Amino acid sequence: MGEEREDRQLDAARRAIGMVREALDGHFSVRLWDGSLEPLGREVVPGLAIRINSPGVLPSLLRRPTLDRVIRHYAHGRIDIEGGTLIDIGGSRKRLRRIDKWAMAKTLWPLLVAKGDHPDTGRAIGAGAEGAGRQAGDNKRFIQFHYDVGNPFYRLFLDPEMQYSCAYYPTWETSLEDAQTAKLEMICRKLRLKPGDRFLDIGCGWGGLLCHAVKHHGVRGHGVTLSEAQLAFAREKVVRLGLADRITMELMDYQDLGGQFDKIASIGMYEHIGLDNIPAYFRKARALLAEDGLFLNHAISRGAKRKEKRFSKRPEKRAIQKYIFPGGELDDIGHTIAEMEWAGFEVHDVEAWRAHYEKTTRAWCERLTARREEAVGLVGAATYRIWVAYLGGVSLAFRRGSLRIYQTLAGKSAKGPPAVPPSRADLYR
Repeated sequence: MGEEREDRQLDAARRAIGMVREALDGHFSVRLWDGSLEPLGREVVPGLAIRINSPGVLPSLLRRPTLDRVIRHYAHGRIDIEGGTLIDIGGSRKRLRRIDKWAMAKTLWPLLVAKGDHPDTGRAIGAGAEGAGRQAGDNKRFIQFHYDVGNPFYRLFLDPEMQYSCAYYPTWETSLEDAQTAKLEMICRKLRLKPGDRFLDIGCGWGGLLCHAVKHHGVRGHGVTLSEAQLAFAREKVVRLGLADRITMELMDYQDLGGQFDKIASIGMYEHIGLDNIPAYFRKARALLAEDGLFLNHAISRGAKRKEKRFSKRPEKRAIQKYIFPGGELDDIGHTIAEMEWAGFEVHDVEAWRAHYEKTTRAWCERLTARREEAVGLVGAATYRIWVAYLGGVSLAFRRGSLRIYQTLAGKSAKGPPAVPPSRADLYR
């Protein structure tokens, strides 16, 4: 009886895939739990397939088709990808509207009534606190959830300088390592760093930007982070490079900073603060900036909406908040610029780096996938799978334009002469 029931389920899955194949004509296959391979198009990439490892996966997803449930099944190995990554699977955006929904429902009936696998609990914390609802200690807790997964894990896919933000590719043939160095240099040039400048890096990470700015531009650097693992790495690096007399770092929330700085950079930190905290964030940055100083804000963005609707309500955003970036929210560039001006900044320059981040995250995904066994040994199979899916999904989002990224350069006010040259020629010398 059990074998007969499983045969019916396999037959239903194959017939449903056949219906999808006619509408989609995809470029990959589906490997079912019995090992059989069903192509989703007439010309599929050899070896590229979504693998369903348990007969209970489809009933579970059909009864509750949420992205969170897909992620949890994937994290526990019931769904997998053969011959590539999510980037390879997600190359097509064709729609399935031509499928007869009633015919599909009838075909899937044996799966709808079958026993489904429970997705279990994935790696998550109570990550609902965002915006105005965030508590004083949430910033540190959220940052440590993401960044304190362990320095050895990040070393598997980052460049030697441990740059975990968008690289800058002077050409598309540039290596990731060289592109990350080019990114550091471009930030320093945009800020017009010069010897003796007091330079602040808000969210200094593993210290790469601070070390580059001090070594190559002669500034005195100070950095703050909320990640203990990052701070320990950065302090060791500063000592190793002989820069301890010119760089200081603290485990501190940016809100608690004092003093004044000639130049300030915030690279990949803006996404963590929550939309309701943006006005206070820019007011604080402006208060820390000297009168003729420059501030560079480097942040992932979303597209603007005609009707105000938080990106965090979308399923993919909720999944990222739960499993990767608790508390994260994305702004649109128009609102970011408006908030900077309302805080008193004068915006000098805005540059889009979307294609650069697509290439960066693709490289990270491919590097981590290539070192799967080491990653699983460090963080476990479920966390590894979630990270590979996250990096692949983000790369696809940048390719499709649902994610963007901008560098925005601003001065403290519009009074008096601007603190930048008359042209951008100095950036490309």
